[in-house]
Amino acid sequence: MKILFDQGTPDPLRKFLPGHEVHTAVENGWSILENGELLRTAENDGYDILITTDQNLKYQQNLKARKIGIVVLLTTSWPKIQQNLANVVATINQAAPGCFIEIKV
Repeated sequence: MKILFDQGTPDPLRKFLPGHEVHTAVENGWSILENGELLRTAENDGYDILITTDQNLKYQQNLKARKIGIVVLLTTSWPKIQQNLANVVATINQAAPGCFIEIKV
């Protein structure tokens, strides 16, 4: 799967997602893009999943027509994510294009 990390997503998570192609919005030069524009750009670039910590995304965007799957981490805290790493990784691995999943850690 081709995965995009939004700005708040802790970068160390990427090393726990072997077999996936993982990039960040910053690496791609997309850090200035607003949510709707970021989603469109990621979809056009072939990303399957966006991992974000933006809990307001579902209220700000119409996600029903999106091809890209969205996984929302309900914290930006890497130590909290690490404590629940198995669940976080399993959920990401099960995510599919078009899905919307929130992960509480």
